[in-house]
Parts: sequence; C-alpha cells; structure tokens
Amino acid sequence: MKLQIIDVSNPLWSETLRNLRHDFYHLPEYAALEAKRMKSVAQAILVQDGEKVLFLPYLLRRCDDVFHEDLKASEIFDVLSPYGYAGFLLNQAGVENLEFIDLAMAQLTQTFKDRRICSAFLRLHPILNPRFDEVYRSQSCEIHSETIAIDLKLTEAEIWQQTRPEYRNKINKNKRAGFAARIAPLNQHLHDFIDVYTETMDRVGASQSYYFSHEYFLHFVEALKESLHLCIVELDHQIVCAGLFTECCGIVQYHLGGTRNEFLKNSPNTLMFDHVRYWAKERGNEIFHLGGGVGGAKDSLHHFKAGFSQKRYNFPLIRLITDQEKYTYLVELRAKQLNTQVDKLLGTKFFPVYRSLSA
Repeated sequence: MKLQIIDVSNPLWSETLRNLRHDFYHLPEYAALEAKRMKSVAQAILVQDGEKVLFLPYLLRRCDDVFHEDLKASEIFDVLSPYGYAGFLLNQAGVENLEFIDLAMAQLTQTFKDRRICSAFLRLHPILNPRFDEVYRSQSCEIHSETIAIDLKLTEAEIWQQTRPEYRNKINKNKRAGFAARIAPLNQHLHDFIDVYTETMDRVGASQSYYFSHEYFLHFVEALKESLHLCIVELDHQIVCAGLFTECCGIVQYHLGGTRNEFLKNSPNTLMFDHVRYWAKERGNEIFHLGGGVGGAKDSLHHFKAGFSQKRYNFPLIRLITDQEKYTYLVELRAKQLNTQVDKLLGTKFFPVYRSLSA
C-alpha cells in the first residue's frame, strides 16, 4: 500500500481526479481558495494498493492560533474539510474492498499522527460517500443529518409530480405575474448576486462563516470556471432572487443563494429551483443536490428544500482523534483558558473541542 501527501501544485492531484468521479469540492483550485480563506494549507492524501484508490483533500491548520501567547500549542496541527461536502473519493475497486478501506484509514490516521496532527474533522459527500458509515465501521464516523436531492433521471412529469403542491402553485403564479428565471452570465451579474446574498445573510442573522468577501467570490468564479453557473429571477428587469450552482461529473449542487427582502412573500426561489432542475436535466446531469438545513438541522431551510423531491441522502461526518495525548493536552489548555472544567468542555460535543468558543 502506497500513501502520498500532495499539495495543490502537484499535477498528480488533477491527474487523480480525472480517473475518479468527483465534485467541485475536490478540485485543487477550490482547495487552494479555501486554504487562503481559512489561513491554512491545502493538501490531499492519495492511497493506492494495486487498482484500489482512496483520495482525500483537506485543509491543514496550526492549533496554536486558538490560544493566548501564554498558552502555546507548539507545532500541533489539525485538519478539516474544505467548506461544503468534500469527503473521500474511492474508485470502484476501492469501494468494493472493505479491508482496503480499513487499512487505508489506519494508515491515514498513523500518517496524521506522525505529522503532529491530533484530529481530523471531515464532512463527507452525501452522494459520493452514501454508505461510508457502513464500510468504515468506526465510532468516529456517524450520520449527522440528511440532505435533499432531485433525481434528474426521472421524467420532467415525475419531477414536477414530486414537487409540493403549494410550490407548484407558487411557480405557476410567479410566471403569470411576470417573474422569469434564467441562467445569466456571471461576469455581468456577479455583483448583483453578492448584493442579494449579503442582504439575505443580514436578514436571517447568519453567522460570520456564511459571509464571504468580494475578493473571495471573484476568485471562486476564477477557480471553478465553466463549472459554476448563476441563475437569476427577474421582475421588470430587477433581479429579485439569485443563486450559484455548480456542475461536475453529473452532479449539480446548490451552493449559495438569496432573495431580496421585498419579494420574500412571492417566493421567487421556487421558480429558481424549478428552472435549474430542468436546465440541469437537459444538460445530461444525473442529480441535483439541494443540501440540507443550516448546520444539518431540520429547520425551515430543510423544509423548503424537501418540497422539491422525495429523494434523501445521509450526510456522514468523521470526528477522528489521531493523537489522543496531544488532543487531551489541547483540551486541557482550552479548559484553562475558558476557566472551566475539562468534563464540562467535553460535554459540549463540539469538535475539535479545543476550538470551542465556550463551555
């Protein structure tokens, strides 16, 4: 079994992806962009054993940025997934061999430990890792929540039939009222999207992690190139709703979106999703993944997305402690910093707990 750690400048990253079904989260350009945003280093692990392949992109962070100067966590690191659904990529030979997965994960864990990495928080891909919790039988892997997707292999009539009746009425009503959805050129309307998205985040009181700088969006467009699409809904030449959608290996993802405050009552986003699903189907894609609720909760966002399809996917997470001694050391430092007990801090279920903001 051969294990390699590669960075985004290594051509092996892109060469590997050419032989694996992947999503935009796995692209080296996206990992590099996320690394810059997160003040981390983008890397990937490639494990090969004969024809079997496992590939994992991740962000490497120093842990000492969590603590005050008098509480140093010298040269200890952790890793996490880039924003969104990344997770593991396995070829068919790898998926079918449980022993390979167990051995690859054991070697991955040991490699992290050898590199002074004490923990890994990995968000898996609901479509590409649908049963990873079954093939990787570890307490560190568990189902976090569910996501919603539209099966684009269904006929248009079947897709429409799975739509909540209330939404079908809203879509038809909006069309009659003059609302129109279309895929629009990003270079012409990116600023409009940013305005709509920011207004939406302000309205819902989103956490800071859901805000992205103007520069980030420009680099995001540059990184994804033809894989990124913008859908807008207009009324009388005014953009009232907008969303960013990605397209990769037959998978269309709803990434970010929003609606102008004054048009909330019209629900123009129902028209946007309606347009994108048929556009995506026409282009030969297989699945349109809408995602789930905020933080995986079954909230109003989850309820909204669930109105477009009956198809559900499990969303697995891996909370892996790769070096228990170093992990415990950091937890004790964090408890001291927060003036609380270690047991109380561990009870928050935040992971990694030494990055928790409170007890």
